[in-house]
Amino acid sequence: MIASKMLRNSLNFILFQLGWFVCVLYPGPIGALSALGLVAVHFLLVSQSRYAELQFIGLGTVVGSALDGLWLNTGILSDGQDQVVLTPPWLVGIWALFMTTLSHSLDWISRKAWLPFVLAPVAGPFAYWSASQLGAVELPHLLPSLIALAVGWLVVFPALLFARRSLYPELLT
Repeated sequence: MIASKMLRNSLNFILFQLGWFVCVLYPGPIGALSALGLVAVHFLLVSQSRYAELQFIGLGTVVGSALDGLWLNTGILSDGQDQVVLTPPWLVGIWALFMTTLSHSLDWISRKAWLPFVLAPVAGPFAYWSASQLGAVELPHLLPSLIALAVGWLVVFPALLFARRSLYPELLT
């Protein structure tokens, strides 16, 4: 485990960015396995409260993956499959990686109550739009898709931060 908070946060940011790119460039088993490996590295080197963080990451991964599944099954997002029943594992992996950032490199967002409500509806859809530009997903109806993504992120991101504060106070820095 790395002692320096700055180094832990930097590594956490790098692991997330690396994982996001691998998952988006190789959306399939390679992306999913890479995400799993990078989450393991996070637990080995970054995490300070492993059990609580594992629970928090699990909660957020389920919530985020369910949201992506809803978007995929309603046509807001498309991964090129005709029939989507479950969220693809590489997208689940991105959610797990993203959840590692909320107690580390993105913790600063939770310090101002209004900030998640401003950043989430912009940053969340931007990530999906970026993934669409790299060919991992499609936004079949661009403007309605971006609006739906913004609304989803406006609800889910602050809710995840609230859950962290309420259920896992040991993760607060």
